[in-house]
Amino acid sequence: MVAIPSTMNAIDPQEPGGPEVLRLVERPVPTAAAGEVLVRVAAVGVNRPEVMQRKGMYPPPPGASSILGMEFSGTIVAVGEGVEAEQIGQPVCALVTAGAYAEYAVAPFGQCLPVPNALTMVEAAAMPETLFTVWTNLFERAYATEGDTVLVHGGTSGIGTMAIALCNLFDVCVIVTAGSDEKCARALDLGADHAINYKTEDFVARVRAITGGAGVQAVLDMVGGDYLPRNLQCLADDGRHVSIAVQGGMTATIPIFEIMRRRLTLTGSTLRPRDTQFKTLVADELAATVWPHVEAGRLKPVVDKVFPFAAAAAAHERMEAGDHVGKIVLEIVAA
Repeated sequence: MVAIPSTMNAIDPQEPGGPEVLRLVERPVPTAAAGEVLVRVAAVGVNRPEVMQRKGMYPPPPGASSILGMEFSGTIVAVGEGVEAEQIGQPVCALVTAGAYAEYAVAPFGQCLPVPNALTMVEAAAMPETLFTVWTNLFERAYATEGDTVLVHGGTSGIGTMAIALCNLFDVCVIVTAGSDEKCARALDLGADHAINYKTEDFVARVRAITGGAGVQAVLDMVGGDYLPRNLQCLADDGRHVSIAVQGGMTATIPIFEIMRRRLTLTGSTLRPRDTQFKTLVADELAATVWPHVEAGRLKPVVDKVFPFAAAAAAHERMEAGDHVGKIVLEIVAA
């Protein structure tokens, strides 16, 4: 049996602020409740909601840990009631509501996926949040399927790069937007079929040109605001629009009759507050449909930069600067 300490290093800011509030502090090692596992964390994915939480703009759901972090990889060191003891020692990655920025973290076992030999622990830590998000929104809510063409904003973000990879796997043509010619070139290198520089080009006109005026079957949008009515102009009849973030504004004015006339669907979701039952169902779907590609080495996350755990402030600074392509990861080196 692995000796489990009583305390651990974690990042648990006591007040909102800039990246400088992300300091290592000592916290009790959590205990796995029924249906949960305790994991010695190897690496942690960094996500924009954690930046918002650090700033005081996105509090954790009621009952969740105040420790930052929504995804990690590591090794199971203890199990709660209802989880087989044989799981101890297994490498996993997991999606969690909070608590990942720590040397030890608990996760519902149903939200864990095994880490295959094809992935490093750093790569595994960069998978869950974007994979769960893109799968549930682009492939479930927007029903993207083989032969469709979709528009994904933020093409070089963690979400965008995962969307490109999944579209390539499932024969979906993917158009992305990005904020520079360099990022557009990176998106094309990563497998995007088309990339539009939204700062120098009208993405509505480009989408129309690319699709011969037909439009796309789905839009995955993390901008919101005035992008929403423009996104609707990009949709084909019966198209689906999915909102997953509102970085550009929380309200929009939309043409209701146009939605009626063209039978458009507007939907969206937030993953973090969803319950364990829902996330377990998603994990089961991913295990059956996507994970075989991961095990075969056909699906990997794009990792932008890896920071040591103590340098979480620098990792957040990089995310806020907006220069990254893919996922930013914190690596925790075991003592």
